[in-house]
Amino acid sequence: MATDRYSSPLSERYASKEMQYIFSQDKKFKTWRKLWIALAETEKELGIDITDEQIQELKDHAEEINYEDAKRREKECRHDVMSHVYAYGLLCPKAKGIIHLGATSCYVGDNTDIIIMTEGLRLVKKKLVNVIAQLANFADQYKNQPTLAFTHFQPAQPTTVGKRATLWMNEFMLDLEDLDYVLSTMKLLGSKGTTGTQASFLELFEGDHEKCKKADQLIAKKMGFSDTFPVSGQTYSRKVDTRVLNVLAGIAASAHKFSNDIRLLQHLKEIEEPFEKQQIGSSAMAYKRNPMRSERIASLADYVMVTALNPAIVSSTQWFERTLDDSANKRISVPESFLAIDGILDLCINVTDGLKVYDKVLTKRLMSELPFMATENIMMDAVKAGGDRQELHEKIRVLSMQAGKNVKEEGGENNLLELIAADPSFNMTLEDLQKSMDPSRYVGRAPEQVTEYLREVVNPVLEENKDLLGVSVSINV
Repeated sequence: MATDRYSSPLSERYASKEMQYIFSQDKKFKTWRKLWIALAETEKELGIDITDEQIQELKDHAEEINYEDAKRREKECRHDVMSHVYAYGLLCPKAKGIIHLGATSCYVGDNTDIIIMTEGLRLVKKKLVNVIAQLANFADQYKNQPTLAFTHFQPAQPTTVGKRATLWMNEFMLDLEDLDYVLSTMKLLGSKGTTGTQASFLELFEGDHEKCKKADQLIAKKMGFSDTFPVSGQTYSRKVDTRVLNVLAGIAASAHKFSNDIRLLQHLKEIEEPFEKQQIGSSAMAYKRNPMRSERIASLADYVMVTALNPAIVSSTQWFERTLDDSANKRISVPESFLAIDGILDLCINVTDGLKVYDKVLTKRLMSELPFMATENIMMDAVKAGGDRQELHEKIRVLSMQAGKNVKEEGGENNLLELIAADPSFNMTLEDLQKSMDPSRYVGRAPEQVTEYLREVVNPVLEENKDLLGVSVSINV
């Protein structure tokens, strides 16, 4: 690694080698050569005078990228595609004359971008499915564990740890739906020519329109796609980049929300992200266990969500059939969004695989608030025993204020049950009241909702994608 120049943290710290390869120079230029081979094969099949020997020569050197030759040529011609046509031609003297025949730069540039984004989305899907699978296991394991739920981060009715996990999972499931849809719409640009009219190919095929259409179909099939975009300018619509990065931004938003909750729960000491034996939480405070993985998820998620604005602006400001003000932006915003979301998902896999639940802490906090939440049940029991509902309601209101004052102003325990037991209007002993303090009475259908959600919604999706399960990740820092 060069230490005397800028190096992207996305490569050095966050993204996996697998995702980095997808957006590497090797992947890019080897794909260019595969596209040139597909073009030559297609043109030969449609009657152009190209020999098997020429095509074989192209195949023999498809993986041998002579970078120095290309760099030297690009300094002279200031054109990246033509410099690689030249470099490929040096290795393939017999095929030199038919490389890139009839095509424009976007034939390799744009088709490669589509291919790379598609492969990137497939890797994102693989990791997203594994995040969902691990959350499903977690939710099932803790579906019956009562915990205090919050609205406005104020104590509300109880829920269960597993039910809360389904809320995280549901966000990711929505992202998976969006991702699957966008993946299903990915098409190649094909061989559309300089303004999208296929004029050069119509000339090449001597006015045969059917051969022009057939060329697109054959190239798509050879490159593993079912179709090409039906119309285009010189480029595929930059709206495609917008759709792709919006999917990534959606995943980032879901991951951010998940990480927010984990960080808050870790503050409450109820649930903690993984913390390794030798991990240091603070350079000054040795006792600290900072939620650094969840914080990193949030940090990278901010970047992905904001970066999604780039292709939207690029798409909206394109002129007619082609301008080049998209190129520099695309080279940065698209790869870096993929590298960042890859890092986010690796962190999500790591965190969901090692969440630590402190059941005694969350039970203690729930029990400190439960008397307030149980007052409706207590009041109903007292009414059944002959009490007046309106009178009892007012007494509970007054006694709740006293108990709240004892907790907040005096720093004492919640003594609401003791106050109610001491009031003869309720005709209930402290023992009677404590019997109503079983947290499972107040979680509603949370356990059943977890079971139903997993059975009816999540498990069928995991079964459909079972070949993607079992990803192991490595967190660099």
